[in-house]
Amino acid sequence: MRSVIVIGGGISGLAAAWELRGAADVTVLESRPRVGGKLRTGTIAGVAVDEGAESLMALRPEAVELAAAVGLGGALCDPAQSPTTIWTGGALRPLPAGHVMGVPVDPAALAGTGLLSPAGVARVAAEETLPAEPLTGDCSVTDYLAGRFGREAVDRLVEPLLGGVYAGRADRLSLRAAMPRIAALAEQGGPLLPALRRMRAAGAPRSGAVAVQGVAGGTGRFPAAVAAACGARILTGTTARALAVTPSGRWRVQARTDDGPLTMEADAVVLALPAFAAAALLRPHSPAAEEELAAVPHASTAVITMAFARSQAHFLPEGNGFLVPPVDGHTLKAASFLSNKWPWLAAAAPDLFVLRASIGRIGEERLLDRPDRVLTRTAVAELHRAVGPLGEPVATRVTRWERGLPQYGVGHRERVGRIREAVAKLPGLAVCGAAYEGVGVAACVATGRAAARQVLAA
Repeated sequence: MRSVIVIGGGISGLAAAWELRGAADVTVLESRPRVGGKLRTGTIAGVAVDEGAESLMALRPEAVELAAAVGLGGALCDPAQSPTTIWTGGALRPLPAGHVMGVPVDPAALAGTGLLSPAGVARVAAEETLPAEPLTGDCSVTDYLAGRFGREAVDRLVEPLLGGVYAGRADRLSLRAAMPRIAALAEQGGPLLPALRRMRAAGAPRSGAVAVQGVAGGTGRFPAAVAAACGARILTGTTARALAVTPSGRWRVQARTDDGPLTMEADAVVLALPAFAAAALLRPHSPAAEEELAAVPHASTAVITMAFARSQAHFLPEGNGFLVPPVDGHTLKAASFLSNKWPWLAAAAPDLFVLRASIGRIGEERLLDRPDRVLTRTAVAELHRAVGPLGEPVATRVTRWERGLPQYGVGHRERVGRIREAVAKLPGLAVCGAAYEGVGVAACVATGRAAARQVLAA
């Protein structure tokens, strides 16, 4: 049986280990004390809460299918139904159903919502009268969509959703990489509004109807279940420091542990690491891959989770939460009302109202230098302005994700192509993770399993 070392115990690396089960002897090296990466469940006031991703995209099957395969099928649960809500203009305003990442299908539904000015609504409606040559090459989301729908629509409808997914900005994110369905329509030429309506009529998924699922007890259960079921040897607290190729063509991994150095050899290696960490290991073997990986920017974010006593709260909000357009000048970029959104959490803590607020977009790294108490006070103050007087939290938890989200800049897909071309020249090595074809859990699972198949084929 061949041997494989998977470097990185996040969900991408664990998915690779799962794909390799029965076909290879697998060792997973994880630098932290636990597996799971950004799928992490902690506790607040004795209640389990997710500190990273809180749901799995169900429109892509990879994550939910793997969760079911490792025994969590019965724990998968749907969130409460609620419209996407934007905090703008001093109020929480629901985004009308029928949109693709904020791009509206029916401009008339925007009238009277306060999301856009009357001139902004008229500008959106005028899109289908504008000529549109087929898009060639890549451009930023703003460059394309502002020309089609106006800058106000981008700032107040599209930007908040991109901030929620990527912690990015529309004027820096690639249209092809961040909004592939819109880009595919743009490449066909013609106005977008009629094309979006045809897509909706044909039953294509829409952002307003995106199906996500959570895991009762927290998504941190997911990577733990994959680790237990994949049959791999899991070494936590083990940091890979260098890669080398032996005279026989095998890969040698030099690692550091709490007990001292560790050297291992295997027939193949899967790098399931952030782009900057993969770049460091590949520097001696592929300067081209190292250069491209090191050039991928990353955003840092913070999650402030708070529990309020229902008996003491002056007011409790409805809905699942809200997103915030940066143009309004607030520090928060999103809030999720966990006790409303996830029935399992409400049942576990009926006397508490638990929510979390998110801070940090690309370019806002200095915000995260503030002490926990300052971030918490900022979040509480803005929540009071957004939803009403919640009172004071009885417990708080601040989680920082330094360089947590890769940014898909203009030309990202071409960059990924160059990385994969360079890595293909290294027999028995593959890469996977959020830096390539998607930052969501399902996309990470897909890249991990694809990397496993790649090294097996080699």
